Amino acid sequence: MFNHPKEKIPVTKPFFPPLEEYQSYLSGIWEKEYITNNGPLVQELEVKLNKRLGTQNMVFVSNGTIALQIAIKALQLEGEIITTPFSYVATTSSIVWEGCTPVFVDIDEQTLNIDPKLIESAITDKTCAILATHVFGNPCDVESIQKIADKYNLKVIYDAAHCFGVTYKDQSIFNYGDVSTTSFHATKLYHTVEGGGIFTSDENVKKRVQFMRNFGHDGPGNFNGIGINGKNSEVHAAMGLCNLNYVEKILKTRKQQSEIYDELLLKNIYLSKQRIIKDANYNYAYYPIIFKNENLLLESISNLEVNGINPRRYFYPSLTELSYVKGDCPISKSISRKILCLPLFDDLKYEQQLIISELLNNRYNNVSGWSW
Repeated sequence: MFNHPKEKIPVTKPFFPPLEEYQSYLSGIWEKEYITNNGPLVQELEVKLNKRLGTQNMVFVSNGTIALQIAIKALQLEGEIITTPFSYVATTSSIVWEGCTPVFVDIDEQTLNIDPKLIESAITDKTCAILATHVFGNPCDVESIQKIADKYNLKVIYDAAHCFGVTYKDQSIFNYGDVSTTSFHATKLYHTVEGGGIFTSDENVKKRVQFMRNFGHDGPGNFNGIGINGKNSEVHAAMGLCNLNYVEKILKTRKQQSEIYDELLLKNIYLSKQRIIKDANYNYAYYPIIFKNENLLLESISNLEVNGINPRRYFYPSLTELSYVKGDCPISKSISRKILCLPLFDDLKYEQQLIISELLNNRYNNVSGWSW
């Protein structure tokens, strides 16, 4: 028997550091009267993130979508960009927004990442780049993708929105490709409320990114090419600096919660999980489960929601179904209709996970008689 939770269980909740710690940063902002335009806290955060992640040349921007858009612009891409249909909409919309054409390549059914074996057949004389997503933080086959890119002289961008703390072969996943981007949105395991990051090993690309995030400004009255307002504020950097103090705890907690779900759910013959690739140090950013078919998923969603639990169909729909693009990727379409992300956040309780798992494992049983 379970006690009814006082509040509904959402799919995610933002992590909040102690209020007094955040307030101490805010007091400093008030004292300095410096709130934006590459302020001291923004610069401090960039340095500390590079150190924590084992990266270089990280540029803090206003969100993960603008990070993708600036990456495309900074690499001077034109024409066709090969990409995945299984990602958040921003991966595709950023390509279209920047005047390029997305060419979809289907995904691997187990890793859920773009399938490198299908990339070469999609390359044309208009192809300029590959933009792949490390889905749910699971690294792509970066070696195969880079080999193809080198063969055809293509740029590589990774949408690493879910990848804080992920490594592959003891290297930050942000170090792969010409540019990697990430999101520091409040729904991510590490956040700055709103925010994003751009990573590159190329100093010239970094300089272009820095100009582009601030309208192209090269001093008060000079401009170095076209730019946009992609900079971030001291207020957001302050949250990022606070949260850095707790990120190891957050990562540990998510791993423990994911292992609890594994223990409670993976004997269920109707469910399966994404396969994390070998040599990856995963961050447990999400807990996606894949149902045998869409009907089972819909029944389970209904059962969860009526009991106050709100999972998310993520990613749904497959991006090939957007009205402004074309593509046919049957594996992505199938997976998108069967996948569900379960609640996962720092203060999720074992009792809540037990309720969620019982509802999934016993979806055909009458649970109306439970004492919540």
